[in-house]
Amino acid sequence: MKIRLGLPKGSLQDATLRLFARAGLPVFTNGRSYFATTADPEIECMLIRAQEMARYVEHGVLDAGLTGRDWVVESGLGVITVDDLIYAKQSRGKVSWVLAVPEDSPYQRAEDLRDCIVATELVSVTQRYFKSRDVDIRVEFSWGATEVKPPMLADAIVEVTETGSSLKANRLRIIDTVLESNTQIIANKAAWSDECKRRKIENLALMLRGAMDAQDRVGLMLNVRKHDLAAVLAVLPALKKPTISTLSDEDWVAVNTVIEESLAWLVIPRLKEANGQGIVEYPLNKVVL
Repeated sequence: MKIRLGLPKGSLQDATLRLFARAGLPVFTNGRSYFATTADPEIECMLIRAQEMARYVEHGVLDAGLTGRDWVVESGLGVITVDDLIYAKQSRGKVSWVLAVPEDSPYQRAEDLRDCIVATELVSVTQRYFKSRDVDIRVEFSWGATEVKPPMLADAIVEVTETGSSLKANRLRIIDTVLESNTQIIANKAAWSDECKRRKIENLALMLRGAMDAQDRVGLMLNVRKHDLAAVLAVLPALKKPTISTLSDEDWVAVNTVIEESLAWLVIPRLKEANGQGIVEYPLNKVVL
């Protein structure tokens, strides 16, 4: 049994390949081919533009794929959302499709754009956004470089942004958020109803989620005398509850937990003050919650 998995080609490609490597499933690509291989003989990969992923998954060409929620919503196709993976091209956050106008534009609200031209790649979502506000506009598909369209080629744009820096660089001002998006694992309905394929897709999602949850976290382990344990536990911001194990010396216990890496700088000295000993910080590959 094999599953055919679609990976996003383009802006999300590098971040996705890094995530797969951290999950323990490196993907080997050839710059001249749209096919990729993995160490798992049961997973075949194809590199597909995120905008087209839902179509090929829904049609059954792919059993599953990674794409943005924005393109799933835009397509209107019937696919299964397996899991949300909150990562983007530059960060671990969501991205936003925003309505933007030139800095010196008189438009302050979506309602001010009645009878105007709005350029975007996200045509259907944009049309529904304005229809919900009972605002008649003309939406034009943008083939790229959308930020340079206003004011000569369009009155406003709906464009995706992660940090807003590109919009500012092009002297554009955001007046509303049209849609928030993040990467999703989606599956074909027939594949999802196949027990073997579904288990494979679920396991893939589990490992990718574990790799994501391990980012920016570290493990901590230390030894402490039992009468100092309460003071140590008061210091630890545990993921759930620390694991406490007895040692060969019954007066001592071992404490193991997971914390945000940014907190280690503050926590480790406080653990030492609380009489923790043998404190070890170690990296994590995956955290399965």
